[in-house]
Amino acid sequence: MIQKRLVTNWVVATLAIASKMPVGRGRAPTSGQAPPYYLAYSVDTSVSGAPFADRSEDGSLVYQLTSVSGPDPTKPQSSATQDQLEWMADKARAIFLGRDPATGMWLHPLTVPGVSCMTRSLDVEWGAVPGGTSEQEAAIMTYVQRFRFNLTTA
Repeated sequence: MIQKRLVTNWVVATLAIASKMPVGRGRAPTSGQAPPYYLAYSVDTSVSGAPFADRSEDGSLVYQLTSVSGPDPTKPQSSATQDQLEWMADKARAIFLGRDPATGMWLHPLTVPGVSCMTRSLDVEWGAVPGGTSEQEAAIMTYVQRFRFNLTTA
């Protein structure tokens, strides 16, 4: 059986460790750190073949990663930058979609016991939209990516 919670834990931990940035699970990081940071959300689950609780099912899990850029605390009157958001999005893409050119293996293999990753993809990406954030008074901008992980227990 694929335990979604364990896959979600892997997504959050992998992003935090590989990016060396805080990651909040569905909310701002509990460290209380100001941006930049990532937010991670589990947004979609679908199954094919056997029922999800079956021991040999396949599942497709989608995670939304929101890059949050903010002002530089050392620079008064600064604000978020699109450059920082695109750097964060590039970093997330490299973490979840990057492969070793020599072996073709994922740079960050899924380490959930009994689960194998068949494919990974970037489902959707929304770039920075000036004025499209709910926290303009805080000079914050966001960039959204959705990654799909197709998994099997085989």
